Amino acid sequence: MAHSGINILFEGRNLTRLLGGLWISAKIAFIAIVLGILLGIILGMLRTLKNPLLRVILRLYLEFFRIVPTVVLLFLFYYILPQNFHINLNAEVVATLVFTLWVAAEMSDIVRSGLISVPRHQVDAGKAIGLTTPQLYRYVLLPQSIQLMIPATINLTTRVIKTTSLLLLISVMDVINVGQQIIEANNQHYQNGAFWIYGFIFILYFILCYPLSVWARHIERKEKLRNNG
Repeated sequence: MAHSGINILFEGRNLTRLLGGLWISAKIAFIAIVLGILLGIILGMLRTLKNPLLRVILRLYLEFFRIVPTVVLLFLFYYILPQNFHINLNAEVVATLVFTLWVAAEMSDIVRSGLISVPRHQVDAGKAIGLTTPQLYRYVLLPQSIQLMIPATINLTTRVIKTTSLLLLISVMDVINVGQQIIEANNQHYQNGAFWIYGFIFILYFILCYPLSVWARHIERKEKLRNNG
């Protein structure tokens, strides 16, 4: 006889396994976000330099990661490239690498947009007092533009966290993969087990993403009030 669906969450180690899967998803997202932001800041600064070839290369890099779906990138880096180059990569390493490169590409555009939004007269003033190019970025451009970058960066972070749901496609034991295994193993014993498992996963993702969304809106409101004031 089938049992109530909600009991599937508390059967055996199911709840612990789901939380462990969430930890894997969050860990990959966190590492990729930190590394991607750092790399993206560097690439964004390079995109503002007056070097046509460098700008074209970095623009192509950005467009590649914008145009190609994340699921295709995961398959490319996990199945196709290792097979062609005869290398064996751990699924979590591949996922972290793909997400880091994606975050870096998107972050480079956020940084570039923030830097070029700084009024030109402030840059000219910095040059007038003898600041070098690195000093201009450190003391003028980055401090002036960082407030503009924060909301877009937070939105990018929530996108990355949500997109970790694709990790099951390359056999990463993330929260979606664990949930699917639990559903399949208990399909004959629980009514609506899938509803409760995926409902719980939805709540976990909501807990991770909603505070970031609120923070982004708060910063945007503060920025509007400051500009209007």
